[in-house]
Amino acid sequence: MKVEKWITSEELKKRIREKEKDIKVLNRLHFMNYLYSGCSVPEASDKLGITKVTGYNWLERWNADGYDGLIPRFAGGRPSKLSDKEKRQLKEILRKRDDWTTKEIRNLIHEEFEVEYSLKQVGIILRNMGLKFGKPYPKDYRRPPDAEKQLKKT
Repeated sequence: MKVEKWITSEELKKRIREKEKDIKVLNRLHFMNYLYSGCSVPEASDKLGITKVTGYNWLERWNADGYDGLIPRFAGGRPSKLSDKEKRQLKEILRKRDDWTTKEIRNLIHEEFEVEYSLKQVGIILRNMGLKFGKPYPKDYRRPPDAEKQLKKT
C-alpha cells in the first residue's frame, strides 16, 4: 500500500518526541516513521510486535485522516447505570454523614435508584465523584462522649 505523507518526516519525528506520554499514539507514530523510512507494513509491524492486520488498519486510518486517524477511537466503556442527576443526588445524600461504609453505599444506591453495583464499582464511582474513602477507625461503644476532655485532665 502507498503511504500518504500528510506531514514531513521532521514533523513526524517532532510529534514522536512530544507524544511520549500517550503510548498508543506513540506506537502508531513509530509505525508511520518506519513506513516513512521505507519499511514495508509487515516489517514495521514486526519491529513493533503488532500483527500485520493491525499495521494495515493503522496505515488505512493514516491515509484517510492523517495524524487524527492514529488517535484511538473508543468511548471509554459502558455508560453508567446512574444518570448525572442521580449521581448528584447520591453525593448530596452521602454528604449528610461522613462515616459510610462501601456496603452501606451500595445498599443505598440499590434502595434509592434500584441499581446493583459491586463494591469495587462503588469505589470507582466515589472516586469519580471526587469523594475519598478509606477504612474507618473502629469506634469503641464504651468510650464516653467527652473522652478527650477527660484525657486532658489526667
